[in-house]
This record gives sequence, C-alpha cells and structure tokens, in this order.
Amino acid sequence: MSPVIDYYLAPQSPWTYFGHARLVQMAHQAGATVRIMPVDLGGQIFPATGGLPVGQRPPQRQAYRMVELQRFSHFLQMPLNLKPQFFPVAGDDAARLIIAVDQHDGVDAALKVCGAVLAAVWVQERDIANASVLQDILREQGIAADRWTAAQAPAAQDAYMAYTRQALDAGIFGAPSFVVDGEIFWGQDRLEFLQRRLQAA
Repeated sequence: MSPVIDYYLAPQSPWTYFGHARLVQMAHQAGATVRIMPVDLGGQIFPATGGLPVGQRPPQRQAYRMVELQRFSHFLQMPLNLKPQFFPVAGDDAARLIIAVDQHDGVDAALKVCGAVLAAVWVQERDIANASVLQDILREQGIAADRWTAAQAPAAQDAYMAYTRQALDAGIFGAPSFVVDGEIFWGQDRLEFLQRRLQAA
C-alpha cells in the first residue's frame, strides 16, 4: 500500500514555496499519494497554537527570518523577492481555488496551480488576493476558467474549514507541514526526514 502524505500549506508562505516542488518530486519518486490541504494559517492556526503573523513578531525574529529566506534562496537556487510588493497578503481565495481545482481536476492539477500561486507571490510579485490574478493563473496553467466560480461555492469553503480543523486536530501549527501516519514533519527543511520516512514505508 502506497504511503499517504497530508500536505498542509498556506499559499502565501515562502517556506511552502521553497518546499513545494521538492515535495511533489519526492512523493512521485516514492509512489506516495498527496492529499493537498490548504489551511487558514493566520486566521485560525496561529491564534490556536501561539503563532504570530510576521508583522507582530519581535524585531529580532523578523530580522532573522530575512536572513533565513536569503540563505535558503541561495542554497536551493530558487529566486525570491525578500520583500515582495504584495506581502503580507490574504491567502483565503487562493486556498479555495486550489481546493476547487483538486475537487474538479485532481490533485496533480491542484499541485500545479499551488506551485504557480506560490511563485506568483515570491517570484513574480503578483497579488494573489486579486481575483483577476488568480483567474490569469488558471488560464496560464490550462485549467478551466470556471474553477474560479467553483472556488466561491460552499464545497470549497467547507473543505477549507475542514482542512483547518483537521490540521489543528493533528497538531499542526505552521506551514508547510507534512503528515504520514500521524507523524508530523514541519517545514521545508524537514523534507529529508520525510523522504526517509517514505523510504521506510
């Protein structure tokens, strides 16, 4: 039986951006099934688990975050705007869009759209809280334009809330987080441990 990875993410997270492509490749190589689960990180996960939005963190933590972002950008050879024009940015609409694509087109398409949304924030400096930007991303990824309508439907919102509740029940407190058989791997810098877990499975 192939392993299953519950992939909890925030579509505006730079750390999710750094880890997304590697997670997709790792799952493919291991023959693992990915369940993509965007969550309401700032609105529900952080308040319930003691996390703070970037702007509310102490200056020392904010400064070190910038150092780490630059380090990982260089180490992973991934382009990154340290201070993108549209950040902080609400990720709710993008999260529901990823969910709607998953519901109608499958997880591979949803993972593809998710990667495009992450790059839109951190590489292209586009506003993912803007409906026209998200609709453009759909077109660029070859996804039906009416997925935007589906993203506004109760099914997408209900799933978004359900994934957030499931994340809290699982002990998730940050993004990205990956769960295999109840074991949590928090952060893109834990992907090597996830890979070992998948190999053991």
